Formats: sequence, C-alpha cells, structure tokens
Amino acid sequence: MTFEQTSPTAAAAVAAAAPGGVRLPGIWRAGRARSAVELKSFFRNRQSLVFSLALPVVLLAVLGSIFAGPVSGTHVSFRLVFMAGIIAAGVMSVAFSGLAINLAIERDNGTIRRLATTPMPRAAYFGGKVSRVVVTSVLETVILVAVGAALFHLPIPSSAARWLTLAWVLGLGTTACALLALVYSLIIPNSRSAAAIVTPPFLVLQFISGVFFPYNQLPRWMQTLAALFPLKWMAQGLRSVFLPSSFQIVEPAGSFELGRVALVLALWCAGCLVASLVAFRWHGPRIG
Repeated sequence: MTFEQTSPTAAAAVAAAAPGGVRLPGIWRAGRARSAVELKSFFRNRQSLVFSLALPVVLLAVLGSIFAGPVSGTHVSFRLVFMAGIIAAGVMSVAFSGLAINLAIERDNGTIRRLATTPMPRAAYFGGKVSRVVVTSVLETVILVAVGAALFHLPIPSSAARWLTLAWVLGLGTTACALLALVYSLIIPNSRSAAAIVTPPFLVLQFISGVFFPYNQLPRWMQTLAALFPLKWMAQGLRSVFLPSSFQIVEPAGSFELGRVALVLALWCAGCLVASLVAFRWHGPRIG
C-alpha cells in the first residue's frame, strides 16, 4: 500500500494543522479512519488475503485427516485437541507473522516515513493495525471452525459462557499478538529478511505450545518455555471452549485456568503496548 493510495483518507482523517488554525480531529476519529485504510488495503490485495487465510485451513484439513485416537487418559479425540490449537495458531499467524512482515514492507517502501509528515497520532497508527488483525482473526476463526465442524465434527460452543470465553480469548490473544508484532518488527532490518526472521520462532512456538502435540506430553522445560508466550494460553483457552470439561484432567494444573489465561494475555497486551509507544519512531531506517 503506497502513501499515494492512503494519503487522501489519511489527510481527511487527520486534517493537517493548517495555518488557519483548523482543529485536528480526536484520536478516535483518526483511529477509525486509519482502520478503514488498513482494512481496504488488506482486502484489496487478494493474493495476500487468500494466502494468509488459507495456510491454517490447509494444515487443519491435512493434519486433521492424519491424527486419530483419543488423548491418553481421556476419551477426547486428539483431532479435536489439534483443532483447538490450530485455531489459536491461525490467529497468531495473521496477528503476529502477517503483521510483522507487513510492517517491514511499509518501512521499506517509505509508507511510515511519509505518514510521519502528517499529524496522525501514533496511537491511531497502532489502532489501525490492531483493527486490521482483529477483523482478519475473526474471519480466520470463522473459517477454521466451519471447516472443523463440517469435516471433523468439531463441536460448536454449546453455551453462552463458552461463546463469551471464545470472544475474550480471541480479543485478548489477537491484541497481544498484534502488539507483539509491532515490537518484534524492530529487529527486522528489511522486508527481504522479514519472513526468515518471523517464521522460525512462530513455528517453534506451535510445536511447544500444544498445537501439534498434547501439551501435557511435552517435556517440562518446553512447557515452562511455552508458558512465557501468548500462543500457549490462547490454545488453552480455546480448549476450554471446544473440548468437554472432562479434558481438564490432563491439563498441567488440572483445570483450564481461565483466570490465568486472561491475566497472562492482558499482561502481554499491556507490556507490548508500552514497549510499542516507547520504542516507536516515525523517522529513520526502522520503525524503532
């Protein structure tokens, strides 16, 4: 997305401080306008849209067809456990991997430096990015749940409490991963190396966070390491949504620990937001 494409909307939203003393719009108005720009840019890029949404769906279809049998100590099919994990991984794919790479591209093509010439608040820029990944994450989740239910009998949440849990796990998880992408993008030197720097840690987190293997069957040190990052907690929260309560017996703490899931994800949101606001710079060869 080039500055020329976005500048008319951006200019309308954050009307520059003209000599005549035009009053700048508030942060919410600027944020809504920036969010509209981000969403239009994403949905108009059909190749990026299809690739971003299709990869988790392909993994779900292929690996869901391979995995079979119950998780040891339960009557719950590992296929269902995997599906809850791949939904969490799909959210992190669009909110962390996709956004971090997008930021590297915008830094290289000069979009961020050009936006620095406008009085747009940095919070509006952050808000636009978060809005983009929230919408994309919801769309990704809807597709994955639909495919899982149609092909592998993934149960749809059966109570209002489970729907509420799904909503806040997705909301906090998506926001945490998006803000983490803003911070992580600081170490990406250019867009050519973005995928190589972003993809490996994301793949490792999938293997140690209970996506491809039952979390309780991983070595203790892997469980400890995974617990430091959002993906493990998103997957755990989603297991509470899609799996029966009896599955709690094989969780490390003997329960889904929804209170701790909310606390850890909220701390990631707060920590990454502060880090983004402190480290973000409009000028220079990097965001930070």
